[in-house]
Amino acid sequence: MEVQLFRDAGLGNGSYLVEVGSGRAVLVDPDRRIRRYLDSAKDRGLEIVGVLDTHLHADFVSGAQDLRVETGAELYEPAEAGVSFPHTPVKPGERLELGDIEVEVLFTPGHSPEHISYVFRGQGDAVPVLFSGGSLIVGGAARSDLVGPELTDRLTHQEFETLQRAFSDLPDETLLKPTHGGGSFCSSGSGRKHTSTLGEERQTNRLLAMGETEFLKAWPASFPRTPAYFARMREINWAGPRLRTDIEMPRPLTPEAFAAAASKEGALVVDVRDAASYAEAHGQGALAIPFRDAFPTWLGWLVPVDARLLFVLGDTALEDVVDASLLVGLERFEGYLDGGMDAWREAGLPVRSLPAIGPDDVTSWMEKGAQPIDVREPDELELGGVASAVSVPLGDLPGRAEGLPAGRPLLVYCASGMRSTTAASLLERAGVGPVVNLKGGYGAWQEAGRD
Repeated sequence: MEVQLFRDAGLGNGSYLVEVGSGRAVLVDPDRRIRRYLDSAKDRGLEIVGVLDTHLHADFVSGAQDLRVETGAELYEPAEAGVSFPHTPVKPGERLELGDIEVEVLFTPGHSPEHISYVFRGQGDAVPVLFSGGSLIVGGAARSDLVGPELTDRLTHQEFETLQRAFSDLPDETLLKPTHGGGSFCSSGSGRKHTSTLGEERQTNRLLAMGETEFLKAWPASFPRTPAYFARMREINWAGPRLRTDIEMPRPLTPEAFAAAASKEGALVVDVRDAASYAEAHGQGALAIPFRDAFPTWLGWLVPVDARLLFVLGDTALEDVVDASLLVGLERFEGYLDGGMDAWREAGLPVRSLPAIGPDDVTSWMEKGAQPIDVREPDELELGGVASAVSVPLGDLPGRAEGLPAGRPLLVYCASGMRSTTAASLLERAGVGPVVNLKGGYGAWQEAGRD
């Protein structure tokens, strides 16, 4: 049984293409960027015949619907989820025959009430493979507070029961293939690896060693903050997202047409170029989110779901930006700047820049009254920070921008300069500032010996 992991470093998630014999394969927890699955299956001569979801995802839109249309694959969904699109409901205790593989369905609630896991067993003495979703991950488990506050206590208790009992009959050599992993806002996990074995987790996963009282107190305290867009993902995945073929793709716009479209109500320009290119030259009101692994998370967190999106691309492929947008449920595309900022300049349209300073210049700016704004996550503050800085995590900044000190320069920084570039663009959009960015972020501050 060959298993291919598709690892998403930004979301901290994994999905899997599993060969089940006779040139057939199934996918477990695929997301909406289906090209990579289709390409891999084609390269390996495999027909995708099934898609298995472990739960209603809160951090990304499932690719199950698009895969059904593209391949004719059967969709297997947790019966308790009650999804509203055509599917085969599966219940705990069932055994599915997928090609040469027998699949046992386990009830593993905690991360969500409908959560199930799948145990794949090949012929003979093959090692079982556990696709655990978020019920057990490397070094932890996926959080229990995303469905709603009224269910959090019950789900936390259920997660404890899941960890103690759901996998007890499986041998130590069982391969563990979770969906969520360390770095995911969905998870409470410390593992740097994405996959493991049950034996390794039984030896090293601290949650498995906790008694119930300790677990109920300590585990919820470890949850990271919740990106705002999570609130709408489960509903999308329950109803089934619109098919990609029904969504109008961004169209190329001349600089003049782009400027006119950007001026309309509900329009939002997202500049996906690298931080240095944005700092050198950008249009008024653009939201800077440099394209990188974390791009979908910050796009979903900061952009209203009903925004009509216009993109400044630079060297980033339009298809990759569209994929990332659809992944977090953003589907209203207006267009992209044909010819990029070079064409914008040639058209004589106004250009702005973002001042940036190094650690050696911070003192003089502070003497001029600059207020440092730290946009890192709360857990990062343990590493230290610039004296007198105000902590405003990037995800909270849109709602707090107007409360920042008025009439003073704002010195924004993060760990490396990426998030602070986004923060500076948000402040510029809000009319706050002037704003200056700390080049290299707190990492450069430390390297300069400023602690």
